[in-house]
Amino acid sequence: MQANRPIIFALIAFACAMIFFSCNDKKVAVNALIATENQPNTAVVSRNLPPGTWKAPDSTAIPAGKAGDMIRYGKDLLTHTARYFGPKGSIAQISNGMNCQNCHIDGGSRLFGDNYSVFMATYPKWSDRGGNLQPATGRIRDCFNRSLAGQSPDTNGYEVRAMLAYMKWIGAGVKKGQKLFGTSTEKLEYMARAADPVKGKIVFISKCKVCHGANGEGLLAADKRSYTYPPLWGEHSYNDGAGMYRIGNLAGFVKNNMPFGATYQNPQLTDEQAWDVAAFVDSQPRPHYDQSKDWKDIKAKPIDFPFGPYADKFTEKQHKYGPYKPIKAARKDTGGKRA
Repeated sequence: MQANRPIIFALIAFACAMIFFSCNDKKVAVNALIATENQPNTAVVSRNLPPGTWKAPDSTAIPAGKAGDMIRYGKDLLTHTARYFGPKGSIAQISNGMNCQNCHIDGGSRLFGDNYSVFMATYPKWSDRGGNLQPATGRIRDCFNRSLAGQSPDTNGYEVRAMLAYMKWIGAGVKKGQKLFGTSTEKLEYMARAADPVKGKIVFISKCKVCHGANGEGLLAADKRSYTYPPLWGEHSYNDGAGMYRIGNLAGFVKNNMPFGATYQNPQLTDEQAWDVAAFVDSQPRPHYDQSKDWKDIKAKPIDFPFGPYADKFTEKQHKYGPYKPIKAARKDTGGKRA
């Protein structure tokens, strides 16, 4: 028996080593993926702007006098919304602490940053979601209720009128029905596969965590009244009734604006990375919004709308994450439209 002890000890050591390596396989794989994500992304391609691309007016061109003061106040309300309407707001405490500018980048002036270029020229317009003709004030109300996960300010009050004055100024010269490049968020091509939250988590850890926090909690500003970098999920983020909860919207937004420094001309992520990180962010918990009165016509629901019922045979999971091409093909066959 004593003669066999070296062999027994060797076998025990080998078994322990196998258990150790087995337990660490996933960790090693994740670390390897993160290391890969941290390498320069050679698959990202720079893009040129088409001729005649809309450009926001310079804020120094805001006129003097009462009209200009109202425009400037409207801009401040939209860029620093939480100071006025956040949990510690000076006017009311009716929102989650995010700013309108967190989705409408650079005061609503950036291409594919959900800018305000066509906003005033578009409204009033029919809302498939609400099933009604919606005025511009109704869109602001929706943003407060959904993206800011709170309550609407008085849509006839001075603050909302100031916001509209700024939006009108920034979109001056844009005619009703005019098509501009770079409005809303970019509609990325659908992938052949579903967007993958697991792959998206890898992108988030390597590209997004530094600003938005390991748990998507964001970074509070020094005044503790607003966010320098907004929360991406949790109780202070947008709720599941917001437009950014559709990953098609979020993916296009991420592609052109994230991580910090990215633009349409010089993105930092591939389309697939943008889809995957959007899937990860929108797979995380956030406030719920009662949408029982939305979408009276379920045939009008967008392809990536994540809540049923639907007018087709596809599941909620496929509507949320894809693959979307089969849904698109089915809608085309039945005369449906792509959102």
